[in-house]
Amino acid sequence: MSVAVLEHPEPWSEDEYFALGETSNRIELIDGSLWVSPAPSKRHQHIAFLLAMGLYSAAEQAGLLVLQDVNLRLAGGRILQPDIVVADTDDIGTTVEAGEAKLVVEVVSPSNAGTDRLLKPQLYAAAGIEWYLRVEQPQDSVELHLHRLVDGHYAVAEVVRAGESLASDEPFPFTLEVAALLRRRHRD
Repeated sequence: MSVAVLEHPEPWSEDEYFALGETSNRIELIDGSLWVSPAPSKRHQHIAFLLAMGLYSAAEQAGLLVLQDVNLRLAGGRILQPDIVVADTDDIGTTVEAGEAKLVVEVVSPSNAGTDRLLKPQLYAAAGIEWYLRVEQPQDSVELHLHRLVDGHYAVAEVVRAGESLASDEPFPFTLEVAALLRRRHRD
């Protein structure tokens, strides 16, 4: 990241944020501040990819797109980059509007666990996104925590662990098998 970014004297605007262009870091805009995270771990990326693949057919049948690491505008000056967004949108441009998002998925990383468990769900809820899926990575396992927006806050709809499947009719019919998210490439 350049010194010019670090010495920015005022809150960041959306125009300035988008002028940064593509970077190897995940950069999010929250109320005029940039939140910078390094690229997620290989395991994190692999789980997110397998989740996107697991959601793809069901989302497509519902007329929705599954997007990874896309800009999600929650409000003016609030642009996050969830691991996955399932949205009723087209494939033009770089930004999904909160009103288009049907499901937001965050894979929790140790380096930003508080952000994924506390801050981001509050911001997604404030933007009115009805469904939030948090993916926990306890050692050698995966847990899926599906939340639904109720009275402005997320309430747990279902939690599934290894050996179980998450099946939901909303926001579109889908099933995710936890075992499918644990596939690993082993080096010989």
